Formats: sequence, structure tokens, C-alpha cells
Amino acid sequence: MPAEPRLVAGARLALTTFSTLPVRAGRIDRAVAGTAMALAPAVGALLGLLLAGVLLVLAAFATPLVAAGVTVGVGALLTRGLHLDGLADTVDALGSYRSGPGALEIMKKPDVGPFGVVALVVVLLVQAAALAELAGRSWPAGLAAVVAATAAGRLAVTLACRRGVPAARPDGLGALVAGTVGPLAPALGAVTVALVAVAAVPGRPWQGPLVVAAALAVATLLLAHVVRRLGGITGDVLGANVELVTTLVYLGLVLSG
Repeated sequence: MPAEPRLVAGARLALTTFSTLPVRAGRIDRAVAGTAMALAPAVGALLGLLLAGVLLVLAAFATPLVAAGVTVGVGALLTRGLHLDGLADTVDALGSYRSGPGALEIMKKPDVGPFGVVALVVVLLVQAAALAELAGRSWPAGLAAVVAATAAGRLAVTLACRRGVPAARPDGLGALVAGTVGPLAPALGAVTVALVAVAAVPGRPWQGPLVVAAALAVATLLLAHVVRRLGGITGDVLGANVELVTTLVYLGLVLSG
């Protein structure tokens, strides 16, 4: 049989990595991994459409907070909770003040420490509160906000996998995807997500793109810090970036002056 085209294999890998959608993984190598990481924002947009549908439908029958809480839970189910797990592990490692192998060893432990617990609670509370506010907006704005936030979270992964960023370990997801993304994919992804975010805040078309840019800037600073502390990226670091940027975009989109 002929080898599966890289774009098709990359799309499969992106879907199986960033969601629980029933798609089988095909060919896997670093070239395919690079394509998958470049397509991560597209998977985020697809998840955003699903989550926005859940939020807006439930908001018609339940209170905004209930609709938001269920939406956050569905989001965790659709991603196996892997990004949340990565967030907790990464925060625990950084909070330990250890570097290199010592910090990586903490990340491998199955338990969650106090720093990780606090990070999870804060992120989930902020996401639920923001979604509750978005549930009261017009459906085009609410849809755009959820899609922009989830896509931006995955765009943070694309940025983290760009050329020049090393892996912290010689094996694992980080080793497979580190340094596989060229400069074009992050740029196109950023422009696309920013354009979607324009519609997220009615009357303030500038706020959405500004929020996306600010969230990605924070993620870039965190990535630089993590690379200094750990020596590179891991799968947990990528998950932490997803949750951090998603939460920051949600927060920024519901702020009003």
C-alpha cells in the first residue's frame, strides 16, 4: 500500500492527540508530528464549535452557571483531561524550585501536589465563570469567543513546537514534536484566531485580537522560563500552555471597561 500522505496522517495525529474524537492514528514520525502540531489550532476550533453548541443549547434551558459548568466538564471529556493533567504537573515542577532532572522527576509522579491543585481550581473556576458570562451574549459573539479561546490554546502548542525549541527528554511526546514547526504555521494561525476573535466582543472589534496577542505573549514568556528550568518542552508543558492560553483568552474576552 502507498504511504499515507503527510497532511492526512498529520490531521489524524492532531485529532487523536488533542481530542477523543473517534479517529485512528496512522503514520507517525517527526514530519507528520510537525504537520499535526501546525494543525492544532484547527482541532481547537472544531472543539470550540462543539463546546459553544453545548453552552448555548444548555443556556436556553438552565442557568448560565450550570451551562458553563457542564461545558467545562465536556471540554475535559473531549480531551481526556490530558491538558489539565499537564497543567498540574508543570505547575508542581515549577513550584518545587528544582531544575533539570529533579523537576522532570516531579512531573512524572502520578500524584498532584498543592501547587497543581491550586492551578487546576483557579483555571476551572475562571473558565466556568467566563463561560457563564458568554452564555448571556448573542450567539454569534458567544460562538466566536469559545472558538477563539479553544483555538488559541492549541495555537500555543504550535508556537511551543517551533524550530529552535528543544525537548526536555529524549523520549515522549515532547521529543517527537519539539522543533518540528516552521515559522509560517504560527503566523497564519495567529492571524486566523485573531480574526475569529474580532466578533467575540460586540462593539469592540479590537479587544478580541488584543486579548489573543496578550495571551500568546504570556505563553511565550512561560515557555522561555520552562526551557531554562527543564531544558526543553514535554507533553505536560504543551498541555499547560493549552490551559493557560485558553483561560487567559476567556478572561480577556469577558473583561469590560
